[in-house]
Amino acid sequence: MGIVLNQSAKNTVITYFGFGIGAINALFLYTHFLGKMHYGMVAFLLSASSIMMPLMAFGVHNTLIRFYSQCKTEEEREKFLSFMLWMPLFLIVPITLASYFFYDSIAFYILQKNPSVRPFLWLIPVIGICMGYFEVYYAWVKVHMQSVFGNFISEVLVRCVVMIMLFGVHFGWLGKDGFIYGLSAAYFLQLIAMKSYAMYVKMPALSFRVPHNIKEIVGYSFFIILSGSVAVLLMDFDKVMIPAYENISSNALYSVAIFIATVIAVPSRAMLQIIYPITAKLMSENKLEELNDLYKKSAINLQVFGGLVMLGIFLNIRQVYELIPAEYSGGVYVVFLIGLAKFYDMILGNNNAIILNTQYYRSVLFFGLLLVFLMIGLNMIFIPMYGITGSALATLISVMIYNTIKLRFVVRKMNLYPFTANTAKSFAIIILVFALFYFWDFHFNPIVNILLKSILITLVYGFLNYKFIISSEINQLLDKLSGQIKP
Repeated sequence: MGIVLNQSAKNTVITYFGFGIGAINALFLYTHFLGKMHYGMVAFLLSASSIMMPLMAFGVHNTLIRFYSQCKTEEEREKFLSFMLWMPLFLIVPITLASYFFYDSIAFYILQKNPSVRPFLWLIPVIGICMGYFEVYYAWVKVHMQSVFGNFISEVLVRCVVMIMLFGVHFGWLGKDGFIYGLSAAYFLQLIAMKSYAMYVKMPALSFRVPHNIKEIVGYSFFIILSGSVAVLLMDFDKVMIPAYENISSNALYSVAIFIATVIAVPSRAMLQIIYPITAKLMSENKLEELNDLYKKSAINLQVFGGLVMLGIFLNIRQVYELIPAEYSGGVYVVFLIGLAKFYDMILGNNNAIILNTQYYRSVLFFGLLLVFLMIGLNMIFIPMYGITGSALATLISVMIYNTIKLRFVVRKMNLYPFTANTAKSFAIIILVFALFYFWDFHFNPIVNILLKSILITLVYGFLNYKFIISSEINQLLDKLSGQIKP
């Protein structure tokens, strides 16, 4: 776990820095400068682009990680990497042409209730292409065990550009419609930065030669398109469905709540950047004992870190909503529901990476597709009944069912287990700290309240986890840090 903890620690710092910028954007600048309608449009367009991303990438971002470690010679690796760069074009070209020729039909079908989004609909495939090729180049550097700077580009660059554009809207340098068009430029800039870094790490020897295992590569990529679409649909399709039943401004309220809840997943995003290629390597070398050890360690470490972040958000949520305009309130239950969904994702560690690197990976696809239909059905039922809270409830139910199926799959097929006795101890600590602090507030300024309460939560939570040695790796890291601080 040395390289994992090292790069995970750096990635965590970078990711939280990026999320700090994102928090300023999502909770303050969007809400004060852009307005609910345009904020709702942004949420819709980016969610739709995320849904298109697996198609635009042709699944190459996962395929590259899985098959790169199987290349035995430098010539094989060069041929494989070159082919990975061309492969997304086989779907990008026909999808782009279809979007162009059937634009009016697509617009009529999607935007009957919110026609104001129509002028921006063409941005969805454009941003989707930028997102797709960004992930391809990001995977390129991951297989060379260089995830840190790529993570900086991923988490920080677009948010900084968006922040600049939002201030441009505030000072009148940029119109609100211009800001939405500018999003495509921001994601294109992110793609160029990622490509430049990938070429710095490993310059490809471009060729049109086809790898010998082309059939296996294409078959796996089609699976990734479908499975990746399932994962994205489970987390983003709600923001696409809400405008079908509510005014698009409801997406703004939902997006604020979603952003707050998504902070819980930051440790997972940071750690899994480096764990994914390591998992693929262990699977290709059939080192199942080491993989099982990595599975358990990643699960408990993410549970400890994620538990602390989740408690910080849940126990300060009332004060957080006091800091943003009152018109964006009403999403507290969304934060709790989506937060629980994110936390369940985290405590499974590298479960998803294991599945994608087994011979059984196709088996889970069937369940994923069923759950997409389930989520769509639940949204159709719950959104008219409970609004944005109903959409969050539909997402939580769908994610819990889907993740439970994947967990059982790994346990039964691979005989790998992510949980230990410390998993139960960690849950007990989380419940205890939640019970201690939920009804305890300082009657100060909300920011002071959040700071004081967060410090107390961290001290109590950290002490209990250290005392009961929930994660030996975290204890060792704390011992090392305390040793460096002592004179």
